[in-house]
Amino acid sequence: MKTTRRAFLRNSSAVAAATALPDFFIKSVHAGTESPLKIGVIGVGWYGMVDARAALKAGGAVINSICDVDSEHLEKSAAELEQLQGTRPKTFKLYQDMLDNSDLDAVIIASPPHWHALHLLAALERKLHVYCEKPLAYDIRECQAMLKAVRDSGRIVQIGFQRRQHASFREVRDFIKSGEAGDIIQVDAQIHYRAGTKDPTPKAPPPSLDWNLWCGPAPLLPYSEQVGHFNWRLEKTTGHGHLVDWGIHLVDATRMILNLTTPHKVTAAGGIYKLQGIITTPDTLTAHFEFAEGPLVWRHRLWGAEEYTPEVNNGVFFFGTKATVFVTDNRWVVIPNGKNADRKEYTPTTDAGLEHMRDFLAAVREGRSSACPIEEGYRSTVTVKLAMIAYESDSVVHWDEARGTIVDNPAAEKLLKREYRAPWKHPYSG
Repeated sequence: MKTTRRAFLRNSSAVAAATALPDFFIKSVHAGTESPLKIGVIGVGWYGMVDARAALKAGGAVINSICDVDSEHLEKSAAELEQLQGTRPKTFKLYQDMLDNSDLDAVIIASPPHWHALHLLAALERKLHVYCEKPLAYDIRECQAMLKAVRDSGRIVQIGFQRRQHASFREVRDFIKSGEAGDIIQVDAQIHYRAGTKDPTPKAPPPSLDWNLWCGPAPLLPYSEQVGHFNWRLEKTTGHGHLVDWGIHLVDATRMILNLTTPHKVTAAGGIYKLQGIITTPDTLTAHFEFAEGPLVWRHRLWGAEEYTPEVNNGVFFFGTKATVFVTDNRWVVIPNGKNADRKEYTPTTDAGLEHMRDFLAAVREGRSSACPIEEGYRSTVTVKLAMIAYESDSVVHWDEARGTIVDNPAAEKLLKREYRAPWKHPYSG
């Protein structure tokens, strides 16, 4: 039986209400009637503090320790947290010291991704729950070591794909599942924008920053503003580029909406055409992911004039046999088949970061799985990393999901793991 638009929205609202946290639970957390979860944060330069504020806003949590290799970050963040929660967190330069000398229930990991594996594994060794930002790690073998460790630990882990909480993406998932878009034949995802860059000239790092420790297991690069705080995202040896840093959000949302696992075949083409000498990852890239259910095409461009259609710069198109659906943050649009058919636009709003953190805190308290457990973070990270491997090896990459490896492509297979810089040791032993 065909689902009407009104019935669809009514049913979606009912589902959302049924799956939301119970009011009594939210009220009890905010009222402070339960003992607060004691949280440590690793990396408080930017997004670690975004996550920390979300934890405090969600309620039932206290940030009692923070860690960063930049003393200026530590001082500024400790002062802000003291103002927000009334108590000043302990501050540490070394994450091992924080984990060994703090009374913690959980850890938020918001360090650059080349540190994620070591930070998460150390937290699990101390039997702590973990909220880890995306991507899961720098290389796929790290991801596999993390996946095994989490499964063996019994700890709750949430990976920071906040769009899983956003009403726009959840409503599109329900709409497509209802069949109103027909069969989805292809998906296009993209984020085009002019990347902000800084001076790439090597210089001395800020006195507050331990640059050698910041690089850690990654190669020790000459410091510049372009590879330092925040801008490391477009550096090959740390953030690994726009698809891995930004595009992974839309890839993960697509996987959630269509219930995809990982692609069995990946190709990628592009290059550094405009920002040569400034960044070390593609400023222009197209990747083609072949999933069992159909293709996903990714495109990005980090330079150029204003877009012809800026309203779709950042988002995902689902091309169905009955309708095309476009979704981005706070907006989704249905374009039905048929000449001059009326478009329908919906503008739900969600504080996705807050809801994702709230889900994590509730999952820890209730002993249940989180909205984005380690398996989902693993699959989305593997997907985008395979595209970068295809690009860097200039080859077609065939992925065997069951075996967790690349098939019949030695050059690409070598890129599944990056050797660590001494004295750090790579955690993968498979």
